[in-house]
Amino acid sequence: MCLIVVGWRSHPDFPLVVAANRDEFHARPSAPAGRWPDAPTVIGGRDLEAGGTWLGIADDGRFAAVTNVREPGMPPGERSRGALTRDFLLGDAAAMSYAQQLDGDSYAGFNLLLGDADSLVYASNRDGAPRLLPPGIYGLSNHRLDTPWPKLVQARTAFASALPALPDEAPLFELLADRRIVPDPALPATGVTIEWERLLSAVFVRSENYGTRASTVAWRTRDGRVRLHERSFGPSGEVVQSSLISTSE
Repeated sequence: MCLIVVGWRSHPDFPLVVAANRDEFHARPSAPAGRWPDAPTVIGGRDLEAGGTWLGIADDGRFAAVTNVREPGMPPGERSRGALTRDFLLGDAAAMSYAQQLDGDSYAGFNLLLGDADSLVYASNRDGAPRLLPPGIYGLSNHRLDTPWPKLVQARTAFASALPALPDEAPLFELLADRRIVPDPALPATGVTIEWERLLSAVFVRSENYGTRASTVAWRTRDGRVRLHERSFGPSGEVVQSSLISTSE
């Protein structure tokens, strides 16, 4: 997962709203969003290589999403970062309690958003202690929360403009589909080649081997209903599957 924008208690009828793109190698096997056979109250995609998930939401309103920290040359962790989200969604610990007991040394660099009925928590093994987030709009890519990379700034701005249109989700999917490449002078310097910096600077990443595999819009309503809509993409950026799941199903 390489871009997540979250509105936490920023809309009177939708206390949690999420728009996210998952970027990954196209060769990595994944299952599209759906109810998990081993845990039917959980909705999300599954990484079929390590068994975790990049983003999920549960019928009780629990939410979790993870991104990696871009650290070229760093060794992989002992555990897959997808286990962070999976284990939270399958458990019953409060978001802050779960975040505080994590062994960050077991994972490569990660950013984690955890939500329960009462709170939204940001945790990272590269950014100090977990913290409760006050109401607001937050953006997360492959660095610390709200790092002002151009694509994150433009996504947050578009997200704020899209919130009043809810439950119309079209503006949220539109912002996730933005394929504009950032001009070189504005590119962040993250340790990868200039070619990769250009490619990864777009909200929607497209290349033959690596790119945006899924765009997801999810929310929880004021009365506790949840909904997740995922669009899956092939290497050329074409939609190959659309999955819509809610608590009414």
